[in-house]
Amino acid sequence: MFLEQVVTNPDPYAPFLLSQAIRANGLVFVSGQAAIGDDGEIVGGGFDRQAEQAFRNLDRALKAAGSGLDKIVKVTIFLRSMENFSKVVELRRKWFSAPYPADSIIEVSSLYSPEALIEIEAIALDKDR
Repeated sequence: MFLEQVVTNPDPYAPFLLSQAIRANGLVFVSGQAAIGDDGEIVGGGFDRQAEQAFRNLDRALKAAGSGLDKIVKVTIFLRSMENFSKVVELRRKWFSAPYPADSIIEVSSLYSPEALIEIEAIALDKDR
């Protein structure tokens, strides 16, 4: 089995001992991307700013793997509140295009940080597909 760690620069995930993503046998498995800025801190300013940063981080991790948002086959979006569901639909319209990826949107009571409001993980085709 072919496994390759995907690293971004900066890599805000390094302190947590996990990979931004892993390439394996034609697929890219992206770890949950939260609203972590380049300084390693959660972006402030509420859900809208956090969601934009989380999608930017997802895009960056995929590009580091040689993939892209257009190659996502499955995305899982974790929300602290389903009150933001309609905003997620708009974000999907902005960041994805048809055919839209399969998707699960799940409300959770907490994420890795009490300040985190959204986290996005994805499975995509790699650069060779």
